[in-house]
Amino acid sequence: MAIEVAKVEIKSVSDASGVEDCIKKGQFTADQVIAVIGKTEGNGGVNDFTRILADQAFRGVLLKHGKRGEKEIKQIPMVWSGGCDGVITPHATVFARNSKTGPKKKDRLVIGTALSDEIFPEDIGRPTMVKKVAEGVRRAMKDAGISNPKDVHYVQTKTPLLTVDSVQDAEHRGKTVFCEVHDSMGVSNGTTGLGIAVALGEIKMPKAEEICKNLDLHSSVASCSSGVELTRAQIVLLGNKAGAGGRYRIGHSVMKDALDIDGIYDAIRNAGLDLPKRARAEDLKGRLVNCFMKCEADRRAKLRGRRQIMLDDSDVHHHRHSKAAVGGVAATAIGDPAVFVSVDAMHQGPHGGGPVIAIVDMGE
Repeated sequence: MAIEVAKVEIKSVSDASGVEDCIKKGQFTADQVIAVIGKTEGNGGVNDFTRILADQAFRGVLLKHGKRGEKEIKQIPMVWSGGCDGVITPHATVFARNSKTGPKKKDRLVIGTALSDEIFPEDIGRPTMVKKVAEGVRRAMKDAGISNPKDVHYVQTKTPLLTVDSVQDAEHRGKTVFCEVHDSMGVSNGTTGLGIAVALGEIKMPKAEEICKNLDLHSSVASCSSGVELTRAQIVLLGNKAGAGGRYRIGHSVMKDALDIDGIYDAIRNAGLDLPKRARAEDLKGRLVNCFMKCEADRRAKLRGRRQIMLDDSDVHHHRHSKAAVGGVAATAIGDPAVFVSVDAMHQGPHGGGPVIAIVDMGE
């Protein structure tokens, strides 16, 4: 079962015309769509409702043009990352599965999806959430038909965060929570990153005191987002598998810091494109579908030995600084501002850097 991939621009907060155009021109049917990963133009915070608007718009198109019912469409993983700071263009990458096959010796893109067990407010930031996410990732691997963790190149998740209501619910049940509401986005992302790393054998099960503390523990393929619109971990796992069919392939690397443009090109090479040693956007020749990356301000407040002030800025949150900066580097690298850049990269890549994932069209 081959995977078809399309990157579509989002022209307004509730626009899904891009995916509708793909369906109308026959690139894939509405019923073949199995996942969506997108950037929306809100503030990227707890109260960023552009994610919900985009979600409703895309699911509405699938309901309108397909045979699946509303309940089934609600189960499709759609991971929306809010915030298009700097030059980043709102867009979505749509994944569809068709019946095409391919040579058994060629490994091509496959996708597995899963939902974790319910994550309660008191789980966030604690070993219970790590274990629940890890088990969900293993189910997604099985759904993708991947047995070797080394064949996994990208795990995109969306997990719950804390709200005032969920904190009160936990307290009424005699439970405590790990952190404050406004810290819970980073904590949820970081705990999820550790769960992914555990499932893929990148690290051993962390101790409770290491969660969100020992930043040497990380995953090189995790991209974690969180929001108010769910109570389980939505997991979209991508890798390569021999005989999968289709013409797309995926690879990954890491950006060592916010300026590491070579890390982006290394991910593209890992996906299967030959590039010169000193690559430029024009060397991609339209074969790159999209790059997905995580970033975060280095907590040591240094970048290549130079002092950084974004962590001290009381007017603009450091997430917006780092997202805009890395978005600019990525747009330069690939020649396209419609690039997926997400912040809150705790336990996702090294200090001040983050994973980079590339999907390429092998042209076959």
